[in-house]
Amino acid sequence: MIDCSIAINKKLPKTGESIFAKMSALAKKSGALNMAQGFPDFPIDPVLIDLVNQKMQEGHNQYAPKNGVPQLQQAISNKVAKLYGTQYNPDSEVLVTAGATQGIYATITALIKEGDEVIIFTPAYDCYEPAIELAGGRIINIQ
Repeated sequence: MIDCSIAINKKLPKTGESIFAKMSALAKKSGALNMAQGFPDFPIDPVLIDLVNQKMQEGHNQYAPKNGVPQLQQAISNKVAKLYGTQYNPDSEVLVTAGATQGIYATITALIKEGDEVIIFTPAYDCYEPAIELAGGRIINIQ
C-alpha cells in the first residue's frame, strides 16, 4: 500500500478562526440572534424556489461572465446614479463578485505589490491582513 498522506504547510499559519465563525458559535451558545452572517431562521418563500427553478430550466445555470451578468451590472449602475448622482459605465466600471470577501481579496491582490505598505485601521474586517500578506504587502496597523 502506498502512503499518500502529505503534510501541507499553510501559507498563512497565523490565520485563525474567522470572526464570523467566532460570532456564530457565540450566538449559538448563548441563544442570541446571529447577525454576523445571513443564516435565515425561516423557510424559503416557495415563489423564490419556483423562480430559481424557472431560471435554471431556461438555462441560467452556468458561470456568469467575468465582470458579472450585464443586466445586473446595468441595474447597479442605474441604482448608484439614482442614489448618488454618479453614472458608472456598467461594462468597464462595475464588477460583480460573489461577496465582500472575494471582492476585497481580488482588489487587494490586484493592487498591492511586494513591499507595498498598507494602512489598516483596526479593528478591521478579518480578510484584509491575510490578503495583504499573500500579496507581499507590509501591514501598518493604526488604532
